[in-house]
Amino acid sequence: MAKVFEDSLSELQADMVDITLEYAFHKADKIFIYCSCENNTYYFSFFYEINGMIVHKHKLKDIDSTYDVSISRQKGAVKIGVEDLEKIHELCKEQQREMPTEMKLIYDVKKNNLSANYSYESKYSSTDNLMAMDIFDQWFDEVVQKS
Repeated sequence: MAKVFEDSLSELQADMVDITLEYAFHKADKIFIYCSCENNTYYFSFFYEINGMIVHKHKLKDIDSTYDVSISRQKGAVKIGVEDLEKIHELCKEQQREMPTEMKLIYDVKKNNLSANYSYESKYSSTDNLMAMDIFDQWFDEVVQKS
């Protein structure tokens, strides 16, 4: 029996969760994953809620000195995330589905629950002064404000 689109998409998103959870040594309470695909340019990044604190991946060491936030480790996690995002794009093409320009995934570790928010509108490519990283930073700031 062939996999349906949703099953394949779920598997790729689960891989994104796995790599980001592994990056945090399975100590995160929530994981916030940002994916962007505009004009065939891919962006993948993530941040965490740990012990009530919202923290960027490169700042985990500020919470606990045992975290490895080396550049090579960060690049490795981002590389896998981008590869998964490229696979999602291929899946969308194969299934004749529209590729989201933005995916915001929130994984609640304790509840083992993944929520996803998709957008199909341009977020930055139609502007002269925004990049995907800026949109990611805006989301980070929104989450910090809400916590």
